[in-house]
Amino acid sequence: MGKGLEVWSVKHLLMVSVALNVWLVLKLMSYERESNFTTEQIFHGFCAEEKLHKQLSPSSSSSTSMAAAVAEKAINFLNPSTSSHTIINDDVNDDDDVDDDGRVINLDHGDPTMYERYWEQAGDKTTVTISGWQSMSYFSDVRNLCWFLEPEFAKEVTRLHNVVGNAITQNRHIVVGTGSTQLFQAALYALSSSGGIEPISVVSATPYYSFYRQVVEYMKSGLYKWAGDASNFDKDEPYIELITSPNNPDGFMRQPVVNRSGGMLIHDFAYYWPQYTPITSPADHEIMLFTVSKSTGHAGMRIGWALVKDEEVAKKMTKFIELSSIGVSKDSQLRAAKILQAVSDSCEHGGESRSFFEVSYQNIAGRWKKLREAVKESGILSTPEFPSAFCQYKNQTFSTQPAFAWLKCEEEVEDCENFLRSHKILTRSGKHFGMSPKYVRISMLDRDSNYGLFIKRLSAMRL
Repeated sequence: MGKGLEVWSVKHLLMVSVALNVWLVLKLMSYERESNFTTEQIFHGFCAEEKLHKQLSPSSSSSTSMAAAVAEKAINFLNPSTSSHTIINDDVNDDDDVDDDGRVINLDHGDPTMYERYWEQAGDKTTVTISGWQSMSYFSDVRNLCWFLEPEFAKEVTRLHNVVGNAITQNRHIVVGTGSTQLFQAALYALSSSGGIEPISVVSATPYYSFYRQVVEYMKSGLYKWAGDASNFDKDEPYIELITSPNNPDGFMRQPVVNRSGGMLIHDFAYYWPQYTPITSPADHEIMLFTVSKSTGHAGMRIGWALVKDEEVAKKMTKFIELSSIGVSKDSQLRAAKILQAVSDSCEHGGESRSFFEVSYQNIAGRWKKLREAVKESGILSTPEFPSAFCQYKNQTFSTQPAFAWLKCEEEVEDCENFLRSHKILTRSGKHFGMSPKYVRISMLDRDSNYGLFIKRLSAMRL
């Protein structure tokens, strides 16, 4: 009788296990059809992945393979950038050779993983060793206005701008921040903290960078408020205008729009580098923001810098960073200094074949060529046409080739984001940039394997 009970138990346990796994598969298939991701859910993919691992952890060896397959299916959909399917040989040059495994391609963000290959091939040129006793103090240089700015990082920032010729560095204060987003907030604080009865208006011409509005409204500051499209701003009062040039999302060079007295300007030059756009002259403005993430691709380093003319503004920006994070990581600054040094060295000594900006320029140019061909073949979307200009750095004329593609769905497609989502391509809708949902922003800087699959799907799309 004991033996019979044992057989009965194992048999029924197996049946229950199979039934549960089938149920999970069906639920996940339903989830794929019905799920409507928000930007926040995409950014929290890691949390969803961890939760699924815990929920679907197999309790018996008989269900291990099926549970693993279910978990992998769920993880791929929630967070394709970390799934095993995205770890593919990036030596993909022919989009026809890319195997469409049905995974979701996340081109909503601007994660610059396209640059991984260059830096992998660079080897130990950018390796930094930091001993346990180093970088222990809060202070880097107490004589400097920005007291947490590492001298080596400041030196390499100045050198790189001089090599490329994209910004004036003489008689400027360098303020380092945890990415350009913190510097943007520091600049808002510096320009609005002089006091006033009402919060100062912050404007930017559409399509504007989506995070501008989100950051301003999220902070709920009594010093400033979001006032929308700079083209519609007609109040006779002080204002702060944000100018991103080349612009994110559409890639065009920008100038101030409001153009009246009482205005204060913040120029975001995250993409003013020769792989993206011709360097026509050194930028020369009151506040200019730059970031390592878009210049070299090292987004995870979380380092940006501002070139600031006015000493009092630089002091206030430094104070904001002091109050919000008590400075900026020395380790990140030292690593960033080494990266920037390698970039400058490659431009001055590496020859055209290995110059960082030349290699990056060629990679992005190839991607834009494929995108335009795919868009033309599908007939569903359109891309902007950019004017050509002479680049003083490259000593040649070429057209802007932005880090993001600003696509418009033609014909009867009204919601371009949802249309591409139905093809398992995640993008960011134009509504987040103050525009129609017929537009979407697509990252051009993802890994070759993901970009190749995107091009393959785009070429095959039909209404």
